[in-house]
Amino acid sequence: MPEPASLHLLVNDVPITVSRGTTVASAILIAGIPTRQSVSGEARGPLCGMGICFECRATIDGVRHQRSCQVLCAEEMEVRTS
Repeated sequence: MPEPASLHLLVNDVPITVSRGTTVASAILIAGIPTRQSVSGEARGPLCGMGICFECRATIDGVRHQRSCQVLCAEEMEVRTS
């Protein structure tokens, strides 16, 4: 049986649906949520998109400081940006 083309996950408790193969960083942007806040409170998002800059860090399924641009979404994944 083929896998479904879309996945359902939560980003800061907001349910979203993304296509299979979508990175968590993209899912966060689709949800319209900044990836995190800087020390001064400014909204931050992914910068390099290849895991070097760490601007896209998020908590994914309870594991903090994951580089969201390097992680593919999974069904029922829970993502927190703060």
